[in-house]
Order: sequence, then structure tokens, then C-alpha cells
Amino acid sequence: MEIDAKTAASLGFPKLKYAWVERERRWLCREIPLDRVIGADVIVDLYVTGTRLRLREATPLDGGPAMCRLTRKADVDAATRLLTSIYLAPEEFALLADLPGQRLRKTRHRLAPQDGITISVDLFEGTLAGLILAEAEFETAQALAACAMPDFAVREVTDDPRYTGGALIRDGLPT
Repeated sequence: MEIDAKTAASLGFPKLKYAWVERERRWLCREIPLDRVIGADVIVDLYVTGTRLRLREATPLDGGPAMCRLTRKADVDAATRLLTSIYLAPEEFALLADLPGQRLRKTRHRLAPQDGITISVDLFEGTLAGLILAEAEFETAQALAACAMPDFAVREVTDDPRYTGGALIRDGLPT
């Protein structure tokens, strides 16, 4: 799906050149294929109350500084959204971390690419403990449509809005 300026403006992105299109598929999984993991980060997301903003801190498990950013998202459809992100210095992140909202914590496992596709698998904590979701991002709508479900997945949940980060933190595990 191509995003035109009118669609972008209706979603609150008046200048499309400052946003990028994310095409993503998500799957509910039974396990993390640990033999394919090439890296992992602990991610803490703050979904800021009353906004489309997410403040993220991603800390590599193998050491190194945390990556901090503020992101604004708007869904075009279940698999396509517009995003803008700002990478933040630790001092800036600390200032914004006190905004009102709900926090979601997970460990993201990055898998070695297969057939040119990189998949990340998230293991959630807290009230979402036990939930395992995989996601893959694609450059084109054709690549998104052509991707097969991973062998460790149970079912696709791309079209199920209950499995978005914002819905999970707001509503809890789907029943």
C-alpha cells in the first residue's frame, strides 16, 4: 500500500517526508527458537496516556548503552503504519520518562535472517508473562504478502488489534 499525502495528513502527519512507512506482520508463538538468536535487548516501553507516543528504552543484553527514542505511530491498516522517531540522549529520556502512561517490558530476541527476512521474537513480562510474539518488517507490500508463517509460530495475529503493544498494555492478554 502506498501512502499519499492526504492519508498521512488525516492520521496527523502533515509532512509525509518526516515519516516512514512500517509494514509488519505479527505471529503468536509457542517458543523462541533459541538456536537462531543472534542478539537480544530488554525493552521497556512507556505508552504515554492520551497520545500515540511511545517512549522506548532498549538495553542490549550483551552490554552497551541503551538506545532511547520517542516514537509516534498511526495505523493505516493492520499491517501498515506511519512512524516518526527521535533518538534521545539519556538526559532527554530521563526528562520524558516521568510522563503519565503505562509501561510494557519484554525481551526482544533478534533471529538470524532466513530467506532475506529478519524476525524478532518478544517474550513479555509482568501481567503479559508467557506471551511470545514474533514480528517481521518488510520494505514492500509484496514482500509482506509473500512471507510464510515461521515454523515456531502458532497463528498470525497481524489483523488482530488485541496483539498490538498499545492494546496489550491497556487491555491485557486477549482471552
